[in-house]
Amino acid sequence: TCHEYVGFATLPNQVHRKTVKKGFTFTLMVAGESGLGKSTLINSLFLTDLYRHRKVPNAEERISQTVDIIKHTIGIEEKGIKLRLTIIDTPGFGDAVNNTQSWKHIEDYIEQQFEQYFRDESGLNRSNIQDNRVHCCLYFISPFGHGLRPLDVECMKALHDKVNIIPVLAKVDSLTQAEVYRKKMKIREEIKQFGINIYQFPECDSDEDEDFKKQDQMLKDSIPFAIIGSNVQVESKGRKFRGRVYPWGLVEVENPAHSDFLLLRNMLVRTHMQDLKDVTRETHYENYRAQCIQNMTRMVVQERKRRWVEAHRQCATEVT
Repeated sequence: TCHEYVGFATLPNQVHRKTVKKGFTFTLMVAGESGLGKSTLINSLFLTDLYRHRKVPNAEERISQTVDIIKHTIGIEEKGIKLRLTIIDTPGFGDAVNNTQSWKHIEDYIEQQFEQYFRDESGLNRSNIQDNRVHCCLYFISPFGHGLRPLDVECMKALHDKVNIIPVLAKVDSLTQAEVYRKKMKIREEIKQFGINIYQFPECDSDEDEDFKKQDQMLKDSIPFAIIGSNVQVESKGRKFRGRVYPWGLVEVENPAHSDFLLLRNMLVRTHMQDLKDVTRETHYENYRAQCIQNMTRMVVQERKRRWVEAHRQCATEVT
């Protein structure tokens, strides 16, 4: 017998068309001490020049400055697909002499976005909510220390229940390949030892093709991503690429043998952007929302109790 189609097999196309028309949003936060190449990496990742008007503070200013929150929003279009990308920069973090609780500004900012979203969601204008929740935090770790500093541990632990943390080992062109491998192992060990919950790549379905599974395993094995950023075009043997020139040779940003830059970019943009947004919505924001509702319920119960006590006191007064 001939099988008749109702036609709902076109649903994915309908959803796709509607979503594409609306465009996509993504908010990425960068955190870590100054001088680790955060700005350069962001410009390299998204082929932009977000920081051209930035004034770099001198040493004296850096010691006294507090942690700022600077927000850059840009529209990127590629093959008809629009992305509203928001970069949250945190200059001043880890630069002061006393860095006690210097992550508080960052934590507050992430919570404020949840609070705003919760308010919008509970209000009348629910159809036009703008999602400013932070979907991912690239946390930059210095290549010059012996692994994680106490500040790194405290900061990541303060943020790990609120945002997807992806650790990045910065400026690895200052290390040999053996040193990069040792530092990665040490940092992974410490992340486990201190109970830091970084972003977990979702498990592959058994029906995924082998290439995808291989790529997924490669991502898991690369944590923390070893990064070199450069916005400079270098020419060598008739080939142009972004890189850095040293007396002992050339470093290519997009060469997998030199850094994990391509892996990180593919993960952020091509393969896991939607999962980072899903985990933000389904886990981090949901926990915040549940907490808000619990607090509201507790306040209602307390208010009822107070009124009940008040009413009884009134009754007792009237009887006497």
